[in-house]
Amino acid sequence: MKKTLFILTLALALVSCKDFKEGVKDGYNDAKAEAEATQKEGVKLYALDGGTVQVNMLEIFSQDTTYQGQSKTFADAFYIIEHPNGRMLWDAGLAEGLVGQEPFTTPNGAFTVSRKDSITAQLKALNLTPKDFDFIALSHTHFDHSGSASKFADATWLVQTSEYDFITSEEQKKGDNYPAIAALTNVKKLNGEHDVFGDGTVVIKSMPGHTPGHQVLFLKLENAGNVLLTGDLYHFQENRDTKGVPSFNYDVNATLKSMDLFEALAKETNADVYIQHSADDFNRLPKYPKFLD
Repeated sequence: MKKTLFILTLALALVSCKDFKEGVKDGYNDAKAEAEATQKEGVKLYALDGGTVQVNMLEIFSQDTTYQGQSKTFADAFYIIEHPNGRMLWDAGLAEGLVGQEPFTTPNGAFTVSRKDSITAQLKALNLTPKDFDFIALSHTHFDHSGSASKFADATWLVQTSEYDFITSEEQKKGDNYPAIAALTNVKKLNGEHDVFGDGTVVIKSMPGHTPGHQVLFLKLENAGNVLLTGDLYHFQENRDTKGVPSFNYDVNATLKSMDLFEALAKETNADVYIQHSADDFNRLPKYPKFLD
């Protein structure tokens, strides 16, 4: 009887050991499969509508009388970058106070701005809220790129040190651009290039000149290839073709140097360039909530 019980116990132990090993193996395989699926998921780029900027005095986008008497309608896109390891907002469009209001013309008459929908309303299409973002990065801190940034106070703000020092200076605090970023207190200051997720797929590139710490975004997408988002290095295609520098840029020479670096990068990486204020470029991106990947 004792011998029978011993054999039965040993058999059960062997079965349990086998089940345990198979369970570990299955668990490992499941984890591996999940990791591979996540890796295959890759990076997604969503383009959202941050409003419309009607430029009434296009001549301010040059250093001379080019565009004198002309006007142009700018898109004002902002973007969600989905990465397997996190989520980032790139730029934030115009202020949400414009939603539901008549178009507003700036006191100098240069711009008429409007916004149809808020960030919060647009995020609902993906069941997201501002709290679901790990990072917010602004190409720069002008009002049409930072307008709704305050809603992302829980995210880490990725900003060039020179831009941070500029926008938080006593002089800028008295202006119209500062209030939009005042709530962004979780700050990671950058000094040049920054690989956001550490794998080369989402990389912030320092391109100063338009503002002291202006930056552009490089993306490596699995299907669409390499992509560059310009911020305000350029405002429209002719601006890029002629290397036109707006009259209100912070540093003309730095802008021209950044343009050279940008074009070299675009050529080297064979990147598809999206000028963020170009309505044509905005319209050739998938219509949100569809995405580029």
